[in-house]
Amino acid sequence: MWILSVAVVLLGLGPAPAGAARSTPADPGPAATSAQTREVLLVGNNWDGTADIVDVRTYQRIRRINVIPDREARLAEIYLSPVRLAAFLFIRTQIGEGHDQFVDDMYASADGRLVYVSRPSFGDVVAIDIQSGEIRWRTRVDGERADHMAISPDGSRLAVSASTAKLVDMIDTATGQIVGTFPSGDSPHENTYSRDGGKIYHASIGAVYTTLDEPWLDWTKGERVFEIVDARTLRVERRVDIRQKLAEFGMPDMSAAVRPMALSPDERFAYLQVSFLHGFVEYDLRADRVTRVAQLPLSDEARQLRRDQYVLDSAHHGIAMSGDGTKLCVAGTMSNYAAIVSRDSFRHSLLPLGARTYWATSSADGQYCYVSVAGDDTVSVISYATEQQVARIPVGDHPQRARTATVAESALG
Repeated sequence: MWILSVAVVLLGLGPAPAGAARSTPADPGPAATSAQTREVLLVGNNWDGTADIVDVRTYQRIRRINVIPDREARLAEIYLSPVRLAAFLFIRTQIGEGHDQFVDDMYASADGRLVYVSRPSFGDVVAIDIQSGEIRWRTRVDGERADHMAISPDGSRLAVSASTAKLVDMIDTATGQIVGTFPSGDSPHENTYSRDGGKIYHASIGAVYTTLDEPWLDWTKGERVFEIVDARTLRVERRVDIRQKLAEFGMPDMSAAVRPMALSPDERFAYLQVSFLHGFVEYDLRADRVTRVAQLPLSDEARQLRRDQYVLDSAHHGIAMSGDGTKLCVAGTMSNYAAIVSRDSFRHSLLPLGARTYWATSSADGQYCYVSVAGDDTVSVISYATEQQVARIPVGDHPQRARTATVAESALG
């Protein structure tokens, strides 16, 4: 319990100390042309600290990157700081299920030569050279833990959730410097850019690590908000309490914690996963109201679970949309399936995939969905057209975030 007590104190911590380590920024060089690039899938293996680069044509792994080459140096720093050590142990015992969290999220640079990685247990973001495996820059985020990221369409900015600081840090990808922040609720989590890069859709999830999970104890989870942010000025344009919006829709006692999200092609509707909900919420961004809620099946095993047995309050964790905007792909985490759902009717087909489906993202052409199956260290490839699995890709220990990317062929040589 002492770890939990210290962690609660850490939620109020401000920026990382002055002089937090940053390597010398590197010149990213000219952007590679299409003839010199390859479309890939980046898969972050959280518990073993690696990222797999997978060819999306053959579904073969091209390269595995060690995203913690500086592990010993980081651990030495942590062991010398009581505050950082308490946070490190809290992440391991309360969030990582006994494992250190070494890679939460990742994106490739615009030139396809670097991969940017948020590392929760180290509370930082690094830029790693794909070819050499060397760290080009490193940035400590505010507070003690780095979580989900989003990259701007032009590749110039990373929005990084600083979990314990109630902030989202904006990092200049060329230099690694934090160039701005915007406020969030407790435990900032998901970030999604609009297509034109003008807005950031953001959500916080609160204290998902506690066992106070009954609806009447929802207030103990802290402040949880869904935000729409001006990406240029970082001004929060709208803060939404989804619990309140669901109550207005006729579903009281729901959680306010928004998990992963997907946007319709015209960005009028957001499809939001909410803590403890086996399904998702359709929220009309223009009318500022919930319009529909998709209720998806529970497996027999999930039906027997108490709410406090859900992994970090996640009934479902992972949602993506097909390129034509007609279907959604949902990771039914506690039921161990993926669901392909018609956006019009919410008709669904289920694909049992094994232990703990934990993320979903669409291919660059929008024809396939990649679902991380964290419990058996694979990624499932599902066709939106046939609603069937077409491939299963073995990856590293506990895959979570998967992101499509274009990388330079020279970096893979």
